[in-house]
Amino acid sequence: MNQKIESQKAPAAIGPYSQAIKAENTIYISGQLPIDATTGEFAGNDIKSQTKQSLENIKAVLAEVEADMSDVVKTTVLMKNIADFGDMNEVYANYFTGTCPARAAYQVAALPKDALVEIEAIAVIK
Repeated sequence: MNQKIESQKAPAAIGPYSQAIKAENTIYISGQLPIDATTGEFAGNDIKSQTKQSLENIKAVLAEVEADMSDVVKTTVLMKNIADFGDMNEVYANYFTGTCPARAAYQVAALPKDALVEIEAIAVIK
């Protein structure tokens, strides 16, 4: 049975989707925009601050099932401008150590709310 996962420390879904779904021992985390749940606003206007907030939102969702970033096995990073890849990657590297998850990164035409980045993740918990 699928279980809906929600964290008050990450922004609420802004459409007909869940922050995350747990299916058996796998967590599928929807794309996290860089919105600070306490303010409802972007954490900043640059790729580094937005990447950090998107990853913090993923951490918050994982915490709801007593998981952490070491449980992440796959991410997808969507960026407004692929030229921001280096700066995004610099922040991203602070969240994953040891065996890093598989990852894909893309430039997209636009993101919701005109964000610079959106990150989704898949985690496997013990």
